[in-house]
Amino acid sequence: MPQPKAPSPRTTVKRIPQRANYESETIYQILDEGLVCHVGFINDGQPVVIPTAYGRIEDTLYIHGSPASRMLRSLQQGIDVCVTVTLIDGLVLARSAFHHSMNYRSVVIFGKATLIEDAAQKLAALQAFTEHVILGRWQEVRSPNHQELSRTIVLSLPLTEASAKIRTGGPIDDEVDYQIPVWAGEIPLKLTAAVPINDAKLASNIAVPPNLKNYTRPQKLN
Repeated sequence: MPQPKAPSPRTTVKRIPQRANYESETIYQILDEGLVCHVGFINDGQPVVIPTAYGRIEDTLYIHGSPASRMLRSLQQGIDVCVTVTLIDGLVLARSAFHHSMNYRSVVIFGKATLIEDAAQKLAALQAFTEHVILGRWQEVRSPNHQELSRTIVLSLPLTEASAKIRTGGPIDDEVDYQIPVWAGEIPLKLTAAVPINDAKLASNIAVPPNLKNYTRPQKLN
């Protein structure tokens, strides 16, 4: 059972601290449901935030890309990085404009990334990327060859300094505003997949597999 993470000065939630969650399992669940993280760092004295895909193996987050990537070139130098993942679960409509909000689950990670050079670990990370997007896909497709591996940089980021922040529930209005005759409540939001579209060169005898036809987040194998 993963242990709660002790909040550091950087991960301690100060704004509405009752929404903070430092449980590893909660952090993992949010990361495993998300598809894109935002990576923040300083490059040549300027702040930069880059969206990218990611994967997780136990208590480590992995990101990858081309050797030409400015983000990956910067991060492998051991600079400080901040990575965030946010899931929007709903719109919260209050009786006043001021108290409108959103229901969300988010994770913030601080640390330094490390270049993965071991071939087996690199391949395992690439498998984690693929399985993070589509469970069961790694076994269906061709694995990366030597040339593709050499043209891919993989960085690891430990999840030792991470925290989650979560908002749930309806609007919280000022007491006097509850008498305003306007609709208030929540509009739940959910990421849903449309019907898969066959590639133009797909053989006519190949059907859409169940894990793609019934794709959801969080994922479940059928």
